[in-house]
Amino acid sequence: MITASHEVSGLGLLERENSAILNSALVDVARTARDGLTGALADHGITAEMFFTQNDGTLMTADEAVRRPVMTIGSGPTNSMRGAAYLSGVDNAIVMDVGGTSTDVGLLVDGFPRESALAVEVGGVRTNYRMADLISVGIGGGTIVGSTSPPQVGPDSVGYRITEEALVYGGNTLTLSDISVASRRAQFGDPSLVSLTDDSVEEVLAHVDEQFGILADRIKTSRGELPLIAVGGGAHLIPDAIPGVSKVIRHDLSPVANAVGAAIAEASGTVDRVYSYDEHGREKCLNEAREAATAEAVRAGADPNQVRITRISEIPMTYVPGGSVRVAVKAVGQLLRSAAAR
Repeated sequence: MITASHEVSGLGLLERENSAILNSALVDVARTARDGLTGALADHGITAEMFFTQNDGTLMTADEAVRRPVMTIGSGPTNSMRGAAYLSGVDNAIVMDVGGTSTDVGLLVDGFPRESALAVEVGGVRTNYRMADLISVGIGGGTIVGSTSPPQVGPDSVGYRITEEALVYGGNTLTLSDISVASRRAQFGDPSLVSLTDDSVEEVLAHVDEQFGILADRIKTSRGELPLIAVGGGAHLIPDAIPGVSKVIRHDLSPVANAVGAAIAEASGTVDRVYSYDEHGREKCLNEAREAATAEAVRAGADPNQVRITRISEIPMTYVPGGSVRVAVKAVGQLLRSAAAR
């Protein structure tokens, strides 16, 4: 299978080349995943069309995922962000997704993750494919708390073994979940198995709360306060009050916001091209970009009658003659019922 660099990345010769090479290297992995899922569905007698989630919070067909697998990198946090928007009903907010090993922080803009304006490095290699603007730190429910003073918090974690190794479950490792239970921020396991002084618990929580405050401040684009949506299995670690945050929003289904985001995801189409406004006129160029993005969304499975434009970006290219402007348009729409029902 051949990768066309303009289909997986933006402007920039070396970055585009790197993105195309990375995409080609992932094709066989994506094909294996698609074939495995197809086989599993067939074994259970399920006839359905498969979609994969992309890293912008929308869907792509299984065949398209095999052709452009690089677009699925980072789709986990964006699923959580879309789920956070759906569960809370808030379209503009900070989202903190706290798992067992790490916390991912992003910004919702009109219900979708804000995209990074900077080059993305994968394994130390610069690429310029689309990616959500995220900050990740090693703080999660399974994060190990050391016995030193002041205590060392992370980045090591017990991960998925938390129900075996955490103190509240009869294990021998002090984790942030144990601290959360001891402070009554969370209620699970057996609190009596955590023998810590109140001062020790408060010392650890003060450190964690400070880190959450720093993350919230770093992801914001203005000085004003924004609401914060707490999701993920470790969301109990997030305090109810954070400087610079207007309010912390929680939902009963926040631990499964990732799955919710994938379930409600829509199909999308994106166009990122250079147009000559002097030659064709601004409105004509924008209309052409809108139509092209809409056609891409329909090709991805969107209902033609429900496609909407969610983003238009115009960046003048002063070093290129002819009034050249880089235009990026994104169209999103619900899946066509007939496609979703198959």
